[in-house]
Amino acid sequence: MYKRILLAYDGSESGQKALLDCQDLAQWSHSELMLVAVMPLNMDVMGMGVGVYDPQLMEREKLALQAVLDEGMRRLRAAGHAASGEVLAGETVDEITKYARKISADLIVVGHRHLDSWAARWWRGSISKALIEHAPCSVLVAITQ
Repeated sequence: MYKRILLAYDGSESGQKALLDCQDLAQWSHSELMLVAVMPLNMDVMGMGVGVYDPQLMEREKLALQAVLDEGMRRLRAAGHAASGEVLAGETVDEITKYARKISADLIVVGHRHLDSWAARWWRGSISKALIEHAPCSVLVAITQ
C-alpha cells in the first residue's frame, strides 16, 4: 500500500499530530519515512518589489528548521522507525511536491490547524488545500483544532 511516506514537518502542534499519524501508518504498512521541512526564501521588502537578501538570517532559519527536523526524526527512530530528512528552501507546496516526485512517495502527510476566523483563514491560506491540488500522490491531512 504505502511504501514511501513523506511527512511535511514543521514541529507545530498540527505537525506533531501528523508525525504521530505518520508513525502509526508506517508501522502498519512497513513504510519508509522521509521528513521535509521547507524554509521559505525570505526577502525583506523595502518598497516596490525590491528586496534585500540576508544570508545570516537564512542560515539561522535553516539551522532552526534542521533542529526541528532532527527532533522529529529522533522521535520516529525512538519508536523503531528508520527515518531520513531534509531541509528544503522555496515555496512550500512546490518544494513538497517536487520532493514527493523525486522519491516516488506513495503518501504525503501534513498537519493542518483549523483557524477560527474567516480573516485568519483568508490571510494565511491553506498549504494542505494547495498540496491536495498539486500532489503527485495521496495526501493525508492530520487535523488539530
